[in-house]
Amino acid sequence: MDTSESRAKRIFTERAALYVTSDTHADPRVLARVVDLSAPEPDWAALDIATGTGHTAVALAPHVRVVIGTDLTPEMLRQAARLRAERSLVSVSFAVADSHHLPFPGDAFALVTCRRPAHHFSDIARALSEMRRVLRPHGRLVIDDRSVAEDDFIDACMNQLDRHHDESHVREYRPSEWKEMLAACGFLVEVVEPYRQHRPLTALTAGVSPENVARIHALLAALDANQRAALNLRDVDGAPHLDHWYVLISARCCP
Repeated sequence: MDTSESRAKRIFTERAALYVTSDTHADPRVLARVVDLSAPEPDWAALDIATGTGHTAVALAPHVRVVIGTDLTPEMLRQAARLRAERSLVSVSFAVADSHHLPFPGDAFALVTCRRPAHHFSDIARALSEMRRVLRPHGRLVIDDRSVAEDDFIDACMNQLDRHHDESHVREYRPSEWKEMLAACGFLVEVVEPYRQHRPLTALTAGVSPENVARIHALLAALDANQRAALNLRDVDGAPHLDHWYVLISARCCP
């Protein structure tokens, strides 16, 4: 069966090397904010879910006792292991795991982070429930993911663009949806920080099939002036750029 997880595994195997140097995944400002919201303590065990090439796990490592990074794609973890070796970190380990079925006992971690994979999860409620299960009482969850504005056009357009960019994409959620989903899974949401980045169109077309690149260009070419303005779609130094929406969230397990 061609599930979202199997599509993600295939796509990220092909693109793993791109994520090592990805300006958005390696962004030091966002990584620093993730660490700040985590408020880590030296004796903590932390879990970084769908760690990809390990940027978040490596950023957390100096601040906690141990970090485990999981991912569905072995090739991503091979890239993460190289990054760990470059930083000479001994407190970080990696394991292949499905975010919907985490291979850890309950109450095992003081901190769970999940940075940029959630829009690929085929069952977001199941994944959040697993995060809740492995966190100890009052444990902290920090999420950083692609998002959309509380606007129907931006929601529909950005989700369609991302489906053309990556066929394993499921949904970029609005901040209001995140609050509802987390509350339903037993989390107390403490911080919600939406933010935007104005990025080149190549962020959506790099590594994408010619057919889907054509679909991305056709979708943007069909927009009217108001829609282009809503996306902040304009040329910068001769190259088209548009806004991408994200959200940072910090939450705790309800007692």
